[in-house]
Amino acid sequence: MALVLVVDDDAAIRRLLHQTLERAGYNVIDADDARSAMTAVDHHDPDAVLLDLGLPGRDGLELVPLIARRPATALLVVSAREGTDDKVAALDLGADDYVTKPFDSEELLARLRVALRRRDTVTGRQIQVGDLSIDLADHLVRRRGTEVHLTRKEYEVLTMLAEHPGRVVTHRQLLERIWGKADPRVEYLRIVIRNLRQKIEAPDPIGSLVQNELGIGYRLKCDT
Repeated sequence: MALVLVVDDDAAIRRLLHQTLERAGYNVIDADDARSAMTAVDHHDPDAVLLDLGLPGRDGLELVPLIARRPATALLVVSAREGTDDKVAALDLGADDYVTKPFDSEELLARLRVALRRRDTVTGRQIQVGDLSIDLADHLVRRRGTEVHLTRKEYEVLTMLAEHPGRVVTHRQLLERIWGKADPRVEYLRIVIRNLRQKIEAPDPIGSLVQNELGIGYRLKCDT
């Protein structure tokens, strides 16, 4: 089973997460500060890290890029910080997801499953997310076997979201990669998202595939 590192200076939270994860079948190790967290990452090479931001000695945000540069490790921030700025900063630095305390254990487990699966989503030159198939070599998108005709910007946005299914991709990340800069006016992106939704979702009785994280960015819906 996957090995999960829980990093939190609150013993009660560590105990709760430890028990929740073990019941779900994960192997679990703990750390209560930044130094022991990075030692555990280096020595144990965990499959996933649940990281609190309020750590003694060093802010957890400083650890995000250090952990995120390990492509085989999924990183979920689990923090009491509710501000949009903290969420955007963590996601821009490479976190796979951001869960706010107090959290629902089942939702946390679902987000962890999505983050772990994300590592295996891209295979060769083909991306498959649900009933969407994206052929990177031929720039073709199909849904339920039917080709979907997209503009270049719509295709680029969809591809970036599909590379990280279930993960929030921030406005800044999308704008920098696709438009070449983090333009503070996100109207261009919103127009592309609106048109993309019309093409890949309708008719869709089960809800939006491209989900909006208000003030932060977008995520591509992924089964949990």
